[in-house]
Amino acid sequence: MKISELKEKKTTRRATQDFDCEGNRIYDEFEYYLPYKVDFPNSDQQRQVAKIIDMIPLFLIFLFIFKQTLFLSFLLSIPSVIIAGSITETIWGTTLGKKLFKMFVINDYGNSPDFSKSLKRNFLCLSNFYPSFSEYTFKTVAFGTKTNFRTDLSMHMNNKLCKTYIVKESKLNEIRNLLDVEPT
Repeated sequence: MKISELKEKKTTRRATQDFDCEGNRIYDEFEYYLPYKVDFPNSDQQRQVAKIIDMIPLFLIFLFIFKQTLFLSFLLSIPSVIIAGSITETIWGTTLGKKLFKMFVINDYGNSPDFSKSLKRNFLCLSNFYPSFSEYTFKTVAFGTKTNFRTDLSMHMNNKLCKTYIVKESKLNEIRNLLDVEPT
């Protein structure tokens, strides 16, 4: 079985217009299946910070050991973090930044991705900072109700294209048990 095939059973109760003999409302229960949710709240922000944490040591190596300029050190750290991240995700399922946030990269079968898939998803992370725009309203004392626009960056496109998932360490065993996969 694959993670993309997992379903969660949900039950909801809806009130009817009927009452029982004691005057209590009668409810109908409905069961339905939703795709299993592997992501977690604030995953985008944690993944962005994790990527920056992964870049810092490489940036510092290029800056102080190889004596490069700030700009060149930054540019060289980008492909380096892609390659290093692919290697560490293949071997351990995580990178330094993800490890600090207790996140793991798994494929559709619940294992660490192979090197080519990990390299592809890390390369695609360069292009997945596509913005999503939303409108929000808040009240101020001086100006009353004010409406602003918010731009959020999403980091899910690379995982969708590669069929990989970023999961919390606490949920990893649950997912593997659902899949009946031996941990690697």
